[in-house]
Amino acid sequence: MNAVRRAWLLALPLAAAGCALPPASQPPGPLRFTVLHTNDHHGRAWPNRDGEHGLAARKTLVDAVRAEVTAAGGHVLLLDAGDVNTGTPESDLLDAEPDFRGMTLLGYDAMAVGNHEFDKTPAVLARQREAWSGFPWLAANLHRDGRPMFEPYRVFPLGGGKGGVRVGVLGLTTDETERLGAARRHPGLQIERPAAAAQRWLPKLKAEADVVVVLSHMGHYPDGQHGSAAPGDVELAREVSGIDMIVGGHSHSLVCMQPDGRRVQQHRPGDDCRPDRQNGTWILQAGDWGRYVGRADFEWQAGRLELKRYALLPVNLKGAPGPALAADPQVDALLQPLAERGRQGLSVEVGRAIGFFDGTREAVRSRPTTLGRLVTQAMREMTGADIGLTSAGGLRDSLREGPLQLRDLLQVLPFGNRIVTVEMSGSALQDYLQQVALKTPGSGAYLQQSGASYRVEGGVLHELSVNHQPIDASGRYRVVMPSFIAGGGDGYPDLRGHAGWRDSGWTDVPLLRAYIERRGGVLDAADFAP
Repeated sequence: MNAVRRAWLLALPLAAAGCALPPASQPPGPLRFTVLHTNDHHGRAWPNRDGEHGLAARKTLVDAVRAEVTAAGGHVLLLDAGDVNTGTPESDLLDAEPDFRGMTLLGYDAMAVGNHEFDKTPAVLARQREAWSGFPWLAANLHRDGRPMFEPYRVFPLGGGKGGVRVGVLGLTTDETERLGAARRHPGLQIERPAAAAQRWLPKLKAEADVVVVLSHMGHYPDGQHGSAAPGDVELAREVSGIDMIVGGHSHSLVCMQPDGRRVQQHRPGDDCRPDRQNGTWILQAGDWGRYVGRADFEWQAGRLELKRYALLPVNLKGAPGPALAADPQVDALLQPLAERGRQGLSVEVGRAIGFFDGTREAVRSRPTTLGRLVTQAMREMTGADIGLTSAGGLRDSLREGPLQLRDLLQVLPFGNRIVTVEMSGSALQDYLQQVALKTPGSGAYLQQSGASYRVEGGVLHELSVNHQPIDASGRYRVVMPSFIAGGGDGYPDLRGHAGWRDSGWTDVPLLRAYIERRGGVLDAADFAP
């Protein structure tokens, strides 16, 4: 009951209908339906160390909203905008079985296919989709060898008779999925430009549905300023007319807009939230990790759709108003044995940290950090390279002061990249750094590095030094990096055909673990100040 009351207070739900049905001669009243949405789950099946989020508490919240909306005569759709895979060691070791099976218990109606779904092999992806997911995966713009890989859309009839509404949900995946590494694991993958796919499918969808929803894994970039990332939801809404709402993911954004069109930067649990509105299309996104469930209450009447209320419902976040959400016993019973399976071997202590190694998304994608320096310096020292590079999107958590366990390293580096070195001339290195050092701050492509120093002015690198010495155009330099960006991931130059390419023999986590051992098991953040 507390959960129902909390959802009522936070989301300002519609009042329960208590009046009699209108006479037959009058037109039917408005049909009310609620869209609940999440995105960028990234393996967060269980609560974090502070008891925040987790699928068991999420189900309690979702069930409470469902009960309240149903009692008022309304209907609920539960949607996810993709990237269920990759993020916590326990989930990664179990190929996200806890996450997909847990989402099935929550009763998700559909999900978009995210780029990180392709972190797994075709065999694992098929098992996730066919054995563990009781809901469709939607992607209208993904093909393999010219054939659709996924169902493009699904139509959900809500209500019946003349007063019902048909909601069509079309899936779209960012067209940068290929350069984010998917094609290497999934040969034959072809990605159509999302806006082109939407234009192609929209006439058919409008013939079958009254309301058109795009379930998008493309990202939200205010005013369409997407920088080096691929175009996102704002650009899609402006280019393709006739979409009623976009339920999005990929950029991990809390989409709450100010009156001047800027996005709210410091949303606190319980604050009001107004989604973006572009070309008549509502654009929704609920952050990441299931920390919030987005709730949009709509009314449909006489061919007109109206958003009545919108809220971001926190899932046991610190500082959120109201009582804590209890764990749903059915989901808890599913997840606990799986957690034990996933934790085997992860509690091995590998060292100790002094100070904080900052891998928070806000920091590591915007400026040099201690964690970026640690990871790139570890690669340099373990391979004898001159410069170590990585994209910020490959760093997924921080290292906190105290004992370090294997699970901590796996949370920082969850992708299992090979570490490669590339030897190149000084002039080639200058050209390479000119391209990668200017990646857009805030994006996953943002560069973290050690071994080089330079000044950027007017979009040009000046005063480039390597190991405190001015670069020699005719000299030879060795650069070390994860295989992901060496192969063109995150929009970096593809170096796979380079004559100086060498596999170091390391993968990322074993290399970092060996580096910690080399340093006597102690990492002091003061030694890695950017």
